[in-house]
Amino acid sequence: MASLWNLKRKQERLKKEIGQNLDILIGSVSTKGPVRTGFNLTTKIDQKTVSRHIRKSLLNRVRQMTRRHKKLKALILELSQTNWEIIKHESE
Repeated sequence: MASLWNLKRKQERLKKEIGQNLDILIGSVSTKGPVRTGFNLTTKIDQKTVSRHIRKSLLNRVRQMTRRHKKLKALILELSQTNWEIIKHESE
């Protein structure tokens, strides 16, 4: 088991990393299909699938922001697990 000091350091690192990854878009980038060229950002809003057109000049930025969302979800999960370990450690 990691020491409380190491867990607290990990917690602070994760908080900082989460703060640096808040520029996000939720959804996935997809093509419009074989007939129409272009890309969409597809996401769920109020339980409905919504597609938004992505200008070609913004495609790389949108992809980066959707990747950041996936990373943010993983970081939040890791922070939650670390927080649980801290709580367990402090209760002993």
